[in-house]
Amino acid sequence: MSRPVSADDAELARVRAVATAGPFQPEWSSLQTYESPRWYADAKFGIFIHWGVYSVPAFGNEWYARTMYKEGTPEFEHHVATYGPHAEFGYKDFVPRFTAEHFDAQQWASTFRRAGAQFVVPVAEHHDGFAMYDTARSRWKSTEMGPGRDVLGELGSAVRDQHMVLGASSHRAEHWWFMNGGMLFDSDVRDPAHADLYGPAMREETAPNQQHLEDWLLRTVEIIDGYRPQVLWFDWWIEQPAFEPYLRLLAAYYYNEAARWGREVVINYKWGSFAPGSAVYDIERGAMPGIHPQVWQNDTSVSRTSWSFVEGHEYKGVAELVGELVDVVAKNGVLLLNIGPKADGTIPAPEVELLHGLGDWLCVNGEAVYGTRPWTVPSEGPTEFAAGSFVDATAREYGSRDVRFTTRRDVTGLYLYATVLAWPEDGVARIRAFGTAGGLLPQAITDVSVLGAGPVPSRRTGEALEVDLPAERPSAVGVVVKVRVVEPTAAARTDQLH
Repeated sequence: MSRPVSADDAELARVRAVATAGPFQPEWSSLQTYESPRWYADAKFGIFIHWGVYSVPAFGNEWYARTMYKEGTPEFEHHVATYGPHAEFGYKDFVPRFTAEHFDAQQWASTFRRAGAQFVVPVAEHHDGFAMYDTARSRWKSTEMGPGRDVLGELGSAVRDQHMVLGASSHRAEHWWFMNGGMLFDSDVRDPAHADLYGPAMREETAPNQQHLEDWLLRTVEIIDGYRPQVLWFDWWIEQPAFEPYLRLLAAYYYNEAARWGREVVINYKWGSFAPGSAVYDIERGAMPGIHPQVWQNDTSVSRTSWSFVEGHEYKGVAELVGELVDVVAKNGVLLLNIGPKADGTIPAPEVELLHGLGDWLCVNGEAVYGTRPWTVPSEGPTEFAAGSFVDATAREYGSRDVRFTTRRDVTGLYLYATVLAWPEDGVARIRAFGTAGGLLPQAITDVSVLGAGPVPSRRTGEALEVDLPAERPSAVGVVVKVRVVEPTAAARTDQLH
């Protein structure tokens, strides 16, 4: 007797049909014909949002749902001391306290637009298994519990109203093992009544089974179909071999659906989970060693302490955020900058202040960021990011010798931008890469100006272009020198805008 066709079977069949209908096929050779959108390469700057049930305890970081069940951790001890034994008060019991009574999607979107963001990527589901959108695959969702609202839907509408692009992130893959510490002692993770929240709770080294992989796929398809995000961000662990065929299927489905919508989309991935060129590579809290030939992304946060709200954050300053942004852009990257709202739905005042500060800088200097492309070299000066992930843990203080370069060509000519990351004490910016002796800029310079101030006196020597800066600083962080250069001949031209 044949097994009856389930709703999941029917949906999986539909997904496969879309994924094989073209223009993409669920094979790496086909997916590697993908080209990242021009809008994304021009955007340069987006906002990431970690907000969920973990914002209620606001202790440690966004991994509280895991570490609260790991004996010997500060989170475990804090939980017992504050809320009692895990069998009596578990992670599920934070859900009713996640009321989000002050959540105002329009206000959030206005803050992000004021910051200069071009796209916004809320966490649709974190490792904890609580969906911040309306899913048919779980009762543990913001529309029925906690806020009682479709957070992703409301925010998506507000973001689009403010002329920004909506994205979404999924951290669902790690839910296979995320709560496994609670299986080792008397806790509510062992209670079958809550298995639909706490998940399989398997050991990390156990490969995910077909049920988990199909559920991951169908939850992601739900997000795509229900909200049409143009950026789909994935956290780690999808690089596990068991995910590989599902990643191909998901990517082909998303790209084919986007083609049907008439929209260009982006998948962000970490490590080696996707074949090179089939999606956009993402580095966490990190940097490229130089200019990357394909557009990439750095996801980082305004805080060094946590991605979600916790008490006692160690925040970066505006100058450091500007430095991160222009370093990424100079290397052909995009910055995805995270904030962490409080459980009540308010964005912490220090984070709003940082976003406003970054927005103020971009209002004056955004010409050197948005729509630009890398120059011959990305930078000069002593302060550099080490290449790789997790390299922004310590504060950086930039000096006036630290410069980042970008370029653009428009109908009026070819322009180079030198972002000097600290104001020179003597009022003279010295840009060594623009000196005649170095050979990096063989063309003649015809005009020199400072963004936010206009034309300024300058001298070009063998050592550097020396620029006399205006008496008043145009912005709070450093200064951007803009130069117009004589175009190379057609035979020698390398189109930097590809």
